[in-house]
Amino acid sequence: MLNIIFGDIENSVYHPPTYFDNQYEDEWVTDPLSVEMIRDIDKSKVISPHLIESPVLGPISTKEISGGVKTLMLMAFDQSGKIFNASSCGDNCAKWIVEIGKRKELTINLHHVLDFSSAGQFDALMLNTGRMVHGYAEYLNEALGIKER
Repeated sequence: MLNIIFGDIENSVYHPPTYFDNQYEDEWVTDPLSVEMIRDIDKSKVISPHLIESPVLGPISTKEISGGVKTLMLMAFDQSGKIFNASSCGDNCAKWIVEIGKRKELTINLHHVLDFSSAGQFDALMLNTGRMVHGYAEYLNEALGIKER
């Protein structure tokens, strides 16, 4: 289930990419979910836990993948109980956030209105108001109401 909270919250990691660089585990990188996210978001191929083949940068280390993918991997695999700032993700990560939320209980923190329009139908609990939203239009109405307060 996807839970979304806007604004600062205790136990959140404001800059997930830095946290990732110091906390990730090799098996996260080669997990099929990560391989697919890296292929989709970064247009890159996982060769090994420490080597990614980027069409733009050539061979890069795992620490050089995008901040969005790093944040998604933390959402998917980190077991610390921390809440990750999804504002470090681009809108192209939204469908993956929804997918991870379908696989596990996931709470994300936002500081902007992320565009979930490409995510298809989804359900999310808006923790600021306690309202359940069903799809992008309801999310957008709720998010804009929260941001205006």
